[in-house]
Amino acid sequence: MSRSQLTRTGILRMALGGAADPLLPAEGAGGRRTPFVLRALRIALVVSLYWFVSITMVFLNKYLLDSPSLRLDAPLFVTFFQCAVTAALCLGLSLGAACGPCAALPALRLDLKVSRSILPLSIVFIGMVTSNNLCLKHVGVAFYNVGRSLTTVFNVLLSYLLLKQTTSLYALLACGIIIGGFWLGVDQEGAEGTLSWTGIIFGILASLCVSLNAIYTKKVLPVVDGSIWHLTFYNNMNACVLFLPLMMITGEFHTLYHFDKLGSLSFWGMMTLGGVFGFAIGYVTGLQIKFTSPLTHNVSGTAKACAQTVLAVIYFEETKSLLWWTSNLMVLGGSFAYTWVKGLEMRKAQEDPNLKSSEKNETGV
Repeated sequence: MSRSQLTRTGILRMALGGAADPLLPAEGAGGRRTPFVLRALRIALVVSLYWFVSITMVFLNKYLLDSPSLRLDAPLFVTFFQCAVTAALCLGLSLGAACGPCAALPALRLDLKVSRSILPLSIVFIGMVTSNNLCLKHVGVAFYNVGRSLTTVFNVLLSYLLLKQTTSLYALLACGIIIGGFWLGVDQEGAEGTLSWTGIIFGILASLCVSLNAIYTKKVLPVVDGSIWHLTFYNNMNACVLFLPLMMITGEFHTLYHFDKLGSLSFWGMMTLGGVFGFAIGYVTGLQIKFTSPLTHNVSGTAKACAQTVLAVIYFEETKSLLWWTSNLMVLGGSFAYTWVKGLEMRKAQEDPNLKSSEKNETGV
């Protein structure tokens, strides 16, 4: 697909609507259909791998960002190091593949012109990963899902603001449930004395940046000829450079200088492990979307968030009220309902393209 084929409106629509990447071949295209049992087993393995990597990464980041035993107040450095590990892994794996018997991965080289073209995405990416980590630093793992649950709402808002694309009444009702669950969760955190407005603000910013990141990712993919591998490398290289002045402004270099575990191998081992999981989450997310679908990926992510919340409450030995659990169920239920509604709408649009426009005129808001 040439760059001219990816119009601005089409790019934004794919990013906000969860459409499959047109630059990637469809699963099973042009080949024999895989037996059902094998496909089911493969999907189960991929989904399980996604759950394991995603949940482990959240708990690991919580340790690095807010552990009483570690006492490291340098969230930007933690994020910078994870980006550096990801960039190094991309480069190392590409070099290893080039030296091996088969070049499965494309060769990487740093092109400053391409790097400048990707810079807008890198700025949004920094906002996303930093806000995510700062939210996790200031709120508990159990509340983390609720704290950054407004991504779907921002998707709807950006769809209207950037595309003038209306949303069906049922999808808006699902968003209303998510917002209600979010505010109920904030209220219950306050009632329990564990509310952090700093964490809430960064959670909202993280939700916005996740939506913007999807838009800019689709927008700059043609710059790297649709290669997610190249995009990951350039994006993380840019982020490493941009993090340095931010760390200087926030005084994190001074914090690191006085950090008593800077020479500890276990500390650097945990930091490196966090970087490896940060690299792996992008890969397993792509695998899950490839072997299922973007909508199924969203459903899996919602179920994973539920499991993550339960595990966090058990692990940290927390006691939560009925209303607190209700807020989580509202967020998870609203997210699932939105995914289900959008899936039905996409199926109807594929079966009858004229039905989409008529329904939008009748029920769109």
